Amino acid sequence: MIITILQIVISILLVATILLQAPGTGLSPVFGGGGEAYRSKRSAQKFLMIATIAFASILAILSLIQLFLLK
Repeated sequence: MIITILQIVISILLVATILLQAPGTGLSPVFGGGGEAYRSKRSAQKFLMIATIAFASILAILSLIQLFLLK
């Protein structure tokens, strides 16, 4: 039960980080990420990229744990 709740929370965080980093779509225009020309990665963009990778990895690990615990 706790793994399922963790999966839901991590998946919501993963969707939020993906929407925040997509330029010109999702929630990025709300925070000033409109259709400007390409810029170099700033610390916030770098943090969002690392957070996306971390959340995806955690979600995959939790899914595998739940798969093997149910057998």
